[in-house]
Amino acid sequence: MSYSVSSKRSFIGSGIYRNSPNSSNENLRILQLSLSGDNGSSSGQEPQDADYVLLPLPCLSDELETMILARFPISKHWKMCCLNNKFLNLMKNGEIYKIRRMIGLKEPSVFMLASGGERNWCVFDGQFKSCRKLPIIPSDYIFENGEKESFSAGTHLFVSGMEIDGAVIWRYELTTNEWFKGPSMITPRCVFAKASCDNFAYVAGGLERKNCIEVLSMNQTCLNSAEKYNSENQTWQKLPNMNKKRKSCSGCYLDNKFYVIGGRDENNDDLTCGEFFDEKTNKWNLIPNMLKDIVLSSSRLPPLIAVVNNELYTLDASTNEVKVYMKDSNLWKKLGFVPVRADNQVGYGVAFKSLGNELLVICKTAMKIYKCFPHPDLEVLEWKKIVCGSGNLNSYIHNCAVMLA
Repeated sequence: MSYSVSSKRSFIGSGIYRNSPNSSNENLRILQLSLSGDNGSSSGQEPQDADYVLLPLPCLSDELETMILARFPISKHWKMCCLNNKFLNLMKNGEIYKIRRMIGLKEPSVFMLASGGERNWCVFDGQFKSCRKLPIIPSDYIFENGEKESFSAGTHLFVSGMEIDGAVIWRYELTTNEWFKGPSMITPRCVFAKASCDNFAYVAGGLERKNCIEVLSMNQTCLNSAEKYNSENQTWQKLPNMNKKRKSCSGCYLDNKFYVIGGRDENNDDLTCGEFFDEKTNKWNLIPNMLKDIVLSSSRLPPLIAVVNNELYTLDASTNEVKVYMKDSNLWKKLGFVPVRADNQVGYGVAFKSLGNELLVICKTAMKIYKCFPHPDLEVLEWKKIVCGSGNLNSYIHNCAVMLA
């Protein structure tokens, strides 16, 4: 289907469109009947589908209607699904999101899971003005009460964890507002690095996770394997192994490459090096001493990192400082402090994410949200406090993931 915005009608006022000379007399007759209040039906019955309800702007082409719908905020899409079956099908088959990618529209959505008896994930728009609860994941009690990790790819949100039968991934599809099990990674893992880019997700390292017995025994293998997920065909692809085995590491997508930073090796020693996977050469490249300027967390948490406008930022949980990575010199420049205390819980109580062209920091324990527009040339970042438009998340935030769609 071609989505050209050209039309054969021109606007002449009062919601009336003038058809081109090539339009048929039948279309003109239908338009005249519509404006006169005649539904074109002699039975006098009301139409049953909203497709046939008279609107102020009749006879819009399907292509133009779809292009208009694609520009609606994602937080309003559920309302459009209630309009008619045609719009509902466009949402469910993913056509709307394909058009959004084609015309360069990307809108962040923030997914969170809170404690305090909450079983539903919540999704916020990028301004935190609207909040919607997702359906409950149909998992077992072990998954519900266990540690979980989350990431996104295209319009898919992934939540990985353990069920009684072993490692599992649950997939939420934005297009259908449903949860599905799988597909599982080629090598199930936990405490791994992950990154997203368009329809793809990348994972690397971590600890191999097979079953609950292995987790309880702490007999887990440190990995250097990596994989790539394609949300279009819902498949995982094995990538070459990293140079180092890493667990509790962080990942990001920078300069069209998948970066894996920090973590610990198979001997539980801290790693200050990073490495990146270049798909053009199909190889991993090591970056020695990439974290030499960062104080490693005593809790051995993965580094808090985020990429905005192709620049890499980190939140140093020991000092509450934000730093930007200077690629040419392999150094980190200080950009001032965040307005929350990350050092109180050595990073556990803070989410540090990229939100489109903004940095996002959330105090998980008090639901305090701040955003800023970062730039490497700034001396100090200017943070703006965001008033959340929902009171649904007042307890501790266990998981947080950002989706760009």
